[in-house]
Amino acid sequence: MALGNTKTLGKFVVVTLGMFGFGFALVPFYYKICEVTGINAGAEQSLAKNTQVDTSRWVTLEFDANTNSGLPWQFKPEMRTMKVHPGQLVQVEYDVTNTSDQAMVGQAVPSYGPARAAAFFKKIECFCFTPQTLAAGESRRMPVLFVLDPGMDRDVHTVTLSYTFFNTEKKAQTGSGKSLPHG
Repeated sequence: MALGNTKTLGKFVVVTLGMFGFGFALVPFYYKICEVTGINAGAEQSLAKNTQVDTSRWVTLEFDANTNSGLPWQFKPEMRTMKVHPGQLVQVEYDVTNTSDQAMVGQAVPSYGPARAAAFFKKIECFCFTPQTLAAGESRRMPVLFVLDPGMDRDVHTVTLSYTFFNTEKKAQTGSGKSLPHG
């Protein structure tokens, strides 16, 4: 009977380790799927084209921030909503704090609502372009600089920009004392 319990326990350990490993593989897997399918193609790191501001209409922007359960960070936008004219250069900031007792690396993944707005959201600078390393207890204010393309459908009156930070390493190398650039 004890041999059967040992085999069952071994299977549970293997399944648990497999799920844990899959969790770490999700972020690169997500990026590869997006690259192949063209999802979030509008969120490329290219500079926004010089556009005219469309002062004939307003778009309400909503900002949201989340962290994956594997990342003990506090993450929030400096402001929740703002009204902008399409074509207007906009900067918003997000605050993040590593609440753990060790350095950690996280990668922010953007999503947009409605999804069709992603192609018109032209980011110039964003912390989501590179992984972010935060020391234990470190706080940082991170900017996002963007233009909402005036070519966006006129029936879109509200756009939500949501970021989710994922843990991309179990533990950051603490020996260097350097943070990755947060451009």
